[in-house]
Amino acid sequence: MSEAGEGPLAGLLVVSVEQAVAAPFATSRLADAGARVIKVERPEGDFARLYDRHVRGECAWFVWLNRGKESVVLDIKAAGDNALLQRMIARADVFVQNLAPGAAARAGLDSAALRRRHPRLITCDISGYGESGPYAEMKAYDFLIQCESGIASVTGTAESASRVGVSVCDIGAGLNAYGAILEAVLGRARSGRGSGISLSLFDGMADWMTVPLLHLEHGGKAPARTGLSHAMIAPYGAYPVGCGGQMVIAIQNEREWARFCAGVLWDAALTTDPRFAGHPARLANRPAMDALIVDAFATHDMDSLAEALRAAGIAFGRLNDVAGLSEHPQLRRAAVETAAGPVEIVAPPARYADGAGEGNSRPLRPVPALGEQNEAIRAEFGRTDELLGNA
Repeated sequence: MSEAGEGPLAGLLVVSVEQAVAAPFATSRLADAGARVIKVERPEGDFARLYDRHVRGECAWFVWLNRGKESVVLDIKAAGDNALLQRMIARADVFVQNLAPGAAARAGLDSAALRRRHPRLITCDISGYGESGPYAEMKAYDFLIQCESGIASVTGTAESASRVGVSVCDIGAGLNAYGAILEAVLGRARSGRGSGISLSLFDGMADWMTVPLLHLEHGGKAPARTGLSHAMIAPYGAYPVGCGGQMVIAIQNEREWARFCAGVLWDAALTTDPRFAGHPARLANRPAMDALIVDAFATHDMDSLAEALRAAGIAFGRLNDVAGLSEHPQLRRAAVETAAGPVEIVAPPARYADGAGEGNSRPLRPVPALGEQNEAIRAEFGRTDELLGNA
């Protein structure tokens, strides 16, 4: 068993039959907060272990999402291993699963039945489309949900829709699960009873698509794809700079537009130009506005333009690639141990102040090797004759 965690969730036992991204994201955050998370893996392991071998022979996804957990290998279709899992759940505070549709129920892991047996248990079922409706039995992965939810239709250029470059549906579902589990833990502290959580990748992404949906249903038209420009606010996008590279600017209100015209475009009269009076007018006349911005930015290099934008009080950023992120002066890193050795990953976003100055992220516990805690967990929860699934 790994070293006990510290933090507000220390003492909380989470058992998770999980794979891929969504559920592991949620439980990794619970582990960061001090919970003991036992990750149940099939004999061949979570298939996310094999997406790539880029991190000292380990998978980048797996290293990111499975720090601080214990790994036990179980064949949940085998009677002995299933009985062992049931004993683990009986002692757990939280049970999480994101198996394929119907798999949990077939394995005797129906969440409602589990809560009837264990009234203090919190269950969290993560699915692609939810537990009811015409798509309930469909398998779902991040890219499929990006397409089904419409997010791909508002992402990309005017000519072509595009997948968002990271797994936003999975990550969004993981964040939703993490928040819902924390709410359930607080609720149980008051009521003494657990609760059931059911959430889906599709529902989470549909929620994120609320604004485009409202534009369509109440305005008659969905936002157009605009590449590196904002579909509803202008100027809000990336523009080339004279020496190379692109600068991203964001004008949110008319005060900023006036400062931008006077301090960066050097033409205060543009403030009263009816073509550019308010976001709707600027959107309608975006080609003319963009031409003025491109001409002005062509006289700068990145540093001089940054200084002009800063002096005018305009929000801006450089269009970075992944290499730029790697060298970014604001990037915070944290060390995590893996079976192949230490790795530096991006530090968790939340920092915690202790009264002694600026807060820091909590230290990260190791990423487990497949079945690393098999012996300890079987000794803690089971009997030695269950090693091969024989009860």
